[in-house]
Amino acid sequence: METPSNTIAGRRGRRRLLVFAGLMMPVLISLGVWQLNRAAEKQALLDRWQAQVDTLPWAEVARRPMALDQPVRVTGHYDDAIWLLDNRTRDGRPGYEVINRFVPDLGPAVLVNRGWVPAPARRDQLPEVSVPTAPVTLAGRLADYPEPPVLGDEAEPGDWPRRVQRLPRTVAEASVGPLTAYLIRLRDDTQRGAFRADWAPEMMGPTTHYGYAAQWFSLAVVLAVLTWRACRRPRRPGSNAQGDGHERNPDPL
Repeated sequence: METPSNTIAGRRGRRRLLVFAGLMMPVLISLGVWQLNRAAEKQALLDRWQAQVDTLPWAEVARRPMALDQPVRVTGHYDDAIWLLDNRTRDGRPGYEVINRFVPDLGPAVLVNRGWVPAPARRDQLPEVSVPTAPVTLAGRLADYPEPPVLGDEAEPGDWPRRVQRLPRTVAEASVGPLTAYLIRLRDDTQRGAFRADWAPEMMGPTTHYGYAAQWFSLAVVLAVLTWRACRRPRRPGSNAQGDGHERNPDPL
């Protein structure tokens, strides 16, 4: 027999469930949509990275607005200005990224990230970094100036190479003069003067984001179904169809 107190408690429980579902449903849907947007962004980044056409000569790049990841080629020579970007790891090993000033035959000077080298065993030692003396033609992609988290004090200016924790454009220009808005990452380590140059984007792919979106949308569907079933719960078999709270009397024999 269903008592009035049970009926009131059931109504309160359904009301709380509706409030909870009303608050959570927009959150779950928003998270799913956000993951779809992230997947679209990652797909656009991959498409841009994988595009091997439209490799522009440096003189032409310098005359037009530049975009990140644009493939470029440049002919010129390295000079002695070298920064060793600290706290960069490969396969769990500490090391440095070698950033070298490059003077093109045509166009403004630019910094070139020549790749990664392992760090010596002792902190007070720097790796041996040679500089090609003959003119070279480089192929790479435009990249931002690196500004990783600062984990130590900046080294005092001195002889080259210099160890740095970060290298914003202002720091580089204070040492060597005007530079371009972006630097160049070498395309691979087969080029002259390159070290370990594995620049494939390390990121979560679009497929993973689609999977997360499916999970959020599935949770939203499950919540909607459970809420609907709870609110449409059928009456107990022993309850009065008229809702008077009394059981039906059995028919007399």
